[in-house]
Amino acid sequence: MKIHVRSTTPFEGQKPGTSGLRKKVHSFQQPRYLENFVQSIFDSLDNFQGKILVVGGDGRYYNQQAIQIILKMAAANGFGKVLVGQNGILSTPAVSAIIRKYQAFGGIILSASHNPGGKDGDFGIKYNISNGGPAPEKLTDAIFAHTKTVKEYRIADTTDVDLAHLGQTQLEDMQVEIIDSVKDYAELMESLFDFPLIRKMFESGACKMRFDAMHAVTGPYAKEILENRLNAGAGTVLNGTPLEDFGQGHPDPNLTYAPELVNLLYHDPELNFGAASDGDGDRNMILGQQFFVTPSDSLAVLAANAHLVSGYSTGLKGVARSMPTSMAVDKVAEKLNISCYETPTGWKFFGNLLDAEKITLCGEESFGTGSNHVREKDGLWAVLFWLNILAVRQLPVAEIVREHWKTFGRNFYTRHDYENIELHGANDLIHHLRDQIKSLPGKQFKHYQVVFSDDFEYTDSIDGSVSKAQGVRVGFSDSSRIVYRLSGTGTEGATLRVYVESFEPDPEKHHLDAQVALHDLIEIADQIAGIKRFTKREQPSVIT
Repeated sequence: MKIHVRSTTPFEGQKPGTSGLRKKVHSFQQPRYLENFVQSIFDSLDNFQGKILVVGGDGRYYNQQAIQIILKMAAANGFGKVLVGQNGILSTPAVSAIIRKYQAFGGIILSASHNPGGKDGDFGIKYNISNGGPAPEKLTDAIFAHTKTVKEYRIADTTDVDLAHLGQTQLEDMQVEIIDSVKDYAELMESLFDFPLIRKMFESGACKMRFDAMHAVTGPYAKEILENRLNAGAGTVLNGTPLEDFGQGHPDPNLTYAPELVNLLYHDPELNFGAASDGDGDRNMILGQQFFVTPSDSLAVLAANAHLVSGYSTGLKGVARSMPTSMAVDKVAEKLNISCYETPTGWKFFGNLLDAEKITLCGEESFGTGSNHVREKDGLWAVLFWLNILAVRQLPVAEIVREHWKTFGRNFYTRHDYENIELHGANDLIHHLRDQIKSLPGKQFKHYQVVFSDDFEYTDSIDGSVSKAQGVRVGFSDSSRIVYRLSGTGTEGATLRVYVESFEPDPEKHHLDAQVALHDLIEIADQIAGIKRFTKREQPSVIT
């Protein structure tokens, strides 16, 4: 095998965000662009020669071409073996599970998660470390530093690898093994949940569901687990074939981008459970019959019912949530007398807590939930967790959630997303908020008095690392709060996320629609930040 050492020059802006580097496909198709970033990953790692690397992606446009480049570069840089999902397909949680099962050195995931795909869509790449989780900030900072100085990359002169057929092949000193994309993950799920009980529920007709894979990566996983192993019935999985452009859809499992599933659960009386996952399989949406479960409530319900699920029946060590996520799970942790941690947005912040066995469950309001079984959020895992609870409790989704509210109170919660806004306007809004941080406490807005405001800063309790400027928080005397932050997952303009939350202990008021219950706070959020003025938008793009 001939190894080429090719000269290159840096590209600007190859800074990994909370979930790796995401750009338009045409950016990655530029000569040397992907190669520069991959070489910068390898140059940031130590002692990987001869070790195992896991590679896979969500099947979006350019996935297979990128894998061929990565394989040739891995061989040239000295990896001993690469495990690749068949046809280049591996969900993000599956990559994490495979890294952990086979004690791999790390993994490269090719995905832009919930962002649109296709030749004019988005593409992404991120590196996961040996615990199966996303690279910590120290490593992503090192990768970014290398992208600014990279002068050459190493690549093998060899033919492409056949990704379609299971088995092993050699790239000279490096072995490539094409593995079943689903098998290891499905076996892990079967070890955590009571499959016989869930299967009995489906076969009895007590549960009839639809799972929308959104033409993304979880289609094969859901078909194998739900239809084959759990006998939920043929046709349970909608849009189950992964497509390079996700069927021209937006693979983000929410009420706006999954209209087919939402329509079924709100209008088909035979269906009583619905779920969806996103592009790379790490997000989830849960629906009951004419009932939407917010991701924050979902995390809280899973924590409160974990003792009913075999894989978690010995109890939870603790729970964690991202800072913008509602405080619903805090109430559960308090009653269970376990620790509850508040972290910045980004799954990597949960990794240290999981590795130190401080927590068992964790979640983010952005439709991500997970546990210590892997080091990523896991969409299909959350769906199976819900199915296990339904099989045990034999109650509808809505009744389970409403009973939860009666016990713990309801955290009315909403997120308003302003997508693809002008970057300078978004930055001006955040600067405007930061300028008010010291002066806001004590101010009155309608019947809400501000008691604190800050720009969230997190000190990791395990490694002592500090993450600053993680979102502006405004808290009120009744424990209501508003949070503002710019998302790092888009590829165009900026996305402003505004989170509004208010706790309601009175069961007589739990029936209210969240937008109605939070109406005044939503107006105050605009008043404080000048949302309409800075974004030039009258309404958010998405409300969840």
